Amino acid sequence: MKSVEKPPAESASPRPVAPDARFLNRELSWLEFNRRVLAEAEDPSVPLLDRVKFIAIFGSNLDEFFMKRVGGLKQQAASNLLQLAPDGRSPRQQMAEITQVVRPQVTLQRDLFLRHLLPELGRHGVELVRAASDLRAGERRFLDDYFRDKVFPLLTPLAVDPAHPFPFISNLSLSLAVAVRHPEDGDTRFARLKVPDTLPRWVGLPHPFRLIALEDLIALHLDRLFPGMEVVESWPFRVTRNADVQRAEETAEDLLEAIQEELHERRFATVVRLEVLPGMSRWMRDLLVEELGLHGDDVYEVEGPLALRDLTQWLKLPLPSLKESPWVPVTHPRLAGLGDDAGIFGVLAAGDLLVHHPYDSFVTSVQRFIEAAAVDDAVLGIKQSLYRTSTDSRLMKALVRAAEAHKQVAVSVEIKARFDEANNIEWAETLEEAGAHVVYGLVGLKTHAKLTLVVRREADGALRSYAHLATGNYNSETANLYTDLGLFTSRPEITTEVVQVFNVLTGYVHRPEFKKLLVAPFNMKERFLELIEREITHAKAGRRGWIQAKMNALEDTDVVEALYRASQAGVGVDLIVRGICRLRPGVPGLSESIRVISIVGRFLEHPRLFVFGNAGKPEYYLGSADWMVRNLEYRVEVVVPVEEPSLQAELQTILDLQLADNAKAWDMRPDGTWHKRVPAAGEPRRASQEQLMERARNRELHRVG
Repeated sequence: MKSVEKPPAESASPRPVAPDARFLNRELSWLEFNRRVLAEAEDPSVPLLDRVKFIAIFGSNLDEFFMKRVGGLKQQAASNLLQLAPDGRSPRQQMAEITQVVRPQVTLQRDLFLRHLLPELGRHGVELVRAASDLRAGERRFLDDYFRDKVFPLLTPLAVDPAHPFPFISNLSLSLAVAVRHPEDGDTRFARLKVPDTLPRWVGLPHPFRLIALEDLIALHLDRLFPGMEVVESWPFRVTRNADVQRAEETAEDLLEAIQEELHERRFATVVRLEVLPGMSRWMRDLLVEELGLHGDDVYEVEGPLALRDLTQWLKLPLPSLKESPWVPVTHPRLAGLGDDAGIFGVLAAGDLLVHHPYDSFVTSVQRFIEAAAVDDAVLGIKQSLYRTSTDSRLMKALVRAAEAHKQVAVSVEIKARFDEANNIEWAETLEEAGAHVVYGLVGLKTHAKLTLVVRREADGALRSYAHLATGNYNSETANLYTDLGLFTSRPEITTEVVQVFNVLTGYVHRPEFKKLLVAPFNMKERFLELIEREITHAKAGRRGWIQAKMNALEDTDVVEALYRASQAGVGVDLIVRGICRLRPGVPGLSESIRVISIVGRFLEHPRLFVFGNAGKPEYYLGSADWMVRNLEYRVEVVVPVEEPSLQAELQTILDLQLADNAKAWDMRPDGTWHKRVPAAGEPRRASQEQLMERARNRELHRVG
């Protein structure tokens, strides 16, 4: 891939920084992000049940990290791969440092939940029953009935002896390791009991808000499962398996079949983590380690209960005073009061439209756009790229209706979207059955672009195309939880290139050309590097050079090096990076003019937004790509310029609010650690997400008032 040539070193340039000091480690940087998530659980200004929510999110994030990242590192280490990360660490070094970071983080998570949040919740009547001695009168009888009627029929004790090999333990499953003793020979025997994941993890007792973990309920009734045997002890344990299963796309005759095979393989992938409680007997722990093929470093001894990701169930407790007030997205003013389904096309024909979710409603913008296209007789065709969507998706159902109505429907379904493969395969098959054209992307590349194109015959008989290009997925559920940006446009110079992107996905295009769109892996990285170099040129010529960018991750070392050169030339660089960041900001002689912040709040920050000052004529871009190697070189991504001045002003307002956040923002230090901002004495609190909600509310009140 063509890269922008680096400028020659100047005689007055500072002493070079060693390569392994120029870049932070990707994995350790991500763990710093998850620590910022955990900090929300520490924050007393966050409502109590929302603090519990962040305990759960931290755990869920860590599960995925072990499945994807630790699993991949283990594969590299097992193959004796000698290639070092850009920061100079080997796979084994990274795993050792990950362990050193994760163990205290998990200890903190447990301490927060057990010794801080649970006592606080207890003052509001919410209690977690941990032992039989904590049960009140009548509760044991209730649990006996619950176990008999709802749990017992689902349980399958699996013995381990010469006649019964050690059973398969599925990924992220919660199990009980049980030791029983035969009354005649006195031998102690091992059995595994899977805790059913089809039942609620937390069982409510008759007393309001008193809960017991399902595994503890089962442990109280083990005598029912092993009649005639003495139950010596039982301990919960949990297994995490590697999800970084490699596929050989180039040799797969049928990609769909290859993905289905990968899903099967992932179930049986190697174990990368075993979680146990401190009191588990040594012989029982050693048995699990041996049978699962683990080493001592793979065992994480934590205070129970395990799988705190399941605490999301607690958010359903009817205690509104302990939760954030629900946010109801508002309809964008230009989309309010539309008379019929086709009205949205008239609005979009009048000019570009920018939406910012969840402040602007996804349902009354993106969903309305696709559902209107499905039923509008004037619409002839719909094309969409699908990366992730909800299980019961109204958008997918609209595409099915459109195909059944004999509209030309073409959908690029990314069946390699990690952990969404099965859902996407199901939708792909449903769409094909309805008559839609379905493709599965390009060999060797994931299609991560967020695009929809609608072709409509206007009243004058001419065809007009309408496009939606976005930073987020076509998922109505996550649209209420993630912040994302989307641009609607009917400008031919954009829609024509969107058509070209779909032609790349569905047909044969040898060398696609794009003048407006930045499309990976074709011209995006080259254009981003050129735009950075242009700011360097402006700065060296005495003009102001500045860059502002917001993304999920900054990992591509070519981009990092370009930003270092920009800083050394005097370009001001403001970065808002949610997660991974390899760049070291504020290093004298290297990155003094670079500032990196991160926003962690009630919504997950997800937009990718880029601004280049261009000597007073700033250019704004939004799209699906982070500044990561995988996005710029190994995925189909699309970034679109936002050229309407009023929309540029709105994007700048968003950036300004976030850069000025003093309540939910963190500043990155040169060593990769982070410091949370707090308002100075007498300074008003500025939480950017709250400010954006207030702006949306005021806009709605002004519209209806």
